[in-house]
Amino acid sequence: MPDKTQITEVKKERAVLAGLAAASMTPAERSSEVSMEELAALVETAGGESTAMLIQQRPTPDPRCFIGDGKVRELKELIERNDCDLAVFDNELSPSQMRVLSEELGVKVLDRSGLILDIFAQRARTREGQLQVELAQYKYLLPRLTGMWSHLVRQTASGGSSPIGTRGPGETQLESDRRHIRRKIQKLEEELADVRRVRGTQRRRREKNAMPMVCLVGYTNAGKSTLLNCLTGAGIPANDRLFDTLDTTTRRLRIDETTEILLSDTVGFIRKLPTHLIEAFKATLEELRYADVLLHVIDLSNPEWETQAQIVDSLIAELGAESTPRLRVYNKCDRYFGILPHGEDVVCISAKSGEGTQALLEKLSALLDKGKHQLTLHIPYARAGLLDTLQREGVVKKTSYTDEGLVVEAVVPSTLLGKLREFVPGYVEPKEDRE
Repeated sequence: MPDKTQITEVKKERAVLAGLAAASMTPAERSSEVSMEELAALVETAGGESTAMLIQQRPTPDPRCFIGDGKVRELKELIERNDCDLAVFDNELSPSQMRVLSEELGVKVLDRSGLILDIFAQRARTREGQLQVELAQYKYLLPRLTGMWSHLVRQTASGGSSPIGTRGPGETQLESDRRHIRRKIQKLEEELADVRRVRGTQRRRREKNAMPMVCLVGYTNAGKSTLLNCLTGAGIPANDRLFDTLDTTTRRLRIDETTEILLSDTVGFIRKLPTHLIEAFKATLEELRYADVLLHVIDLSNPEWETQAQIVDSLIAELGAESTPRLRVYNKCDRYFGILPHGEDVVCISAKSGEGTQALLEKLSALLDKGKHQLTLHIPYARAGLLDTLQREGVVKKTSYTDEGLVVEAVVPSTLLGKLREFVPGYVEPKEDRE
């Protein structure tokens, strides 16, 4: 008699992958071996396994079924031969193409956007993350309802394809669902607006406390969470898989004797990231616009690192953070064979072993110190109230008391310099940099 406590192993969904490289598409939209390998990794992350893949070359996508009829037949044979439950396309499909392919292939059809949304739905843990995923899913679902309800048409008024006896006044199921989803979208957007307001309050509090914000950005699986753990001991899960981090984690980190920062991990970027997903995650990603510095983590061991870095740069620009100071952090340098990248705003590290992290902190400190001045101030007791301003807006390193007043050693931002220069003995106005 079998043991009742024995847990049945969940069968992995088997998927066949398909992609199209059409001449009419932009290079970013076309499928390639690299993007198909990434798609296979996404399927694995979602809990499935890919059994076969095919890429078609043609001048333009087929308006009816995206790939040609011949490739549809070939895909169906692969599905039957490999006992697949799922067909996943590397490109974005229109609602009608998805419906036709599902009917022709006899299995569930997903495109890259749908697969990424499914992964996000599995991984989101915080209420904010769940709200963002739900909003993106509804926006993805809304234009696809027609295909989903083609088997259940209830036509209003007369005519149409309704069965005899079902015609008459009333609302179609499709219209009812659309209205319901639009209401859900509106409610979720209102809830996310509240999240934005809370974030705005937190941001103003940080600015008041003069604590710099540094954000980790980069391609998915570049090692951002590993670096956060290495620097702060955050202890967040850091696995070798795509989209392991969806919820923002922020930790305090002292980078030198005078500066403490907030270091924030963000969701990884990926090629062909669905537009509505970027929109939904703006409540999280808008932190990038307000960051003092971005640490762009790049997986140097990946042969595609240059392309991945360009994708991240373009998404940063799309989010309005292209003018934020940035350090390029080349991770996994211990697995790279060749001349390491170098430059003023470049540092090579291994987040796993900790190699190079001290150099990273030094460069970060130097970048944050730009525009700061180390001064020794002689403040008369009548103006002792300035000490509060110094402590609030600068860093007071040492204070001593004399008969004449206070002697304060402090690091101050340029914005305070004008108010304080009269208290600096022998102060000389710094020369402007001329290029």
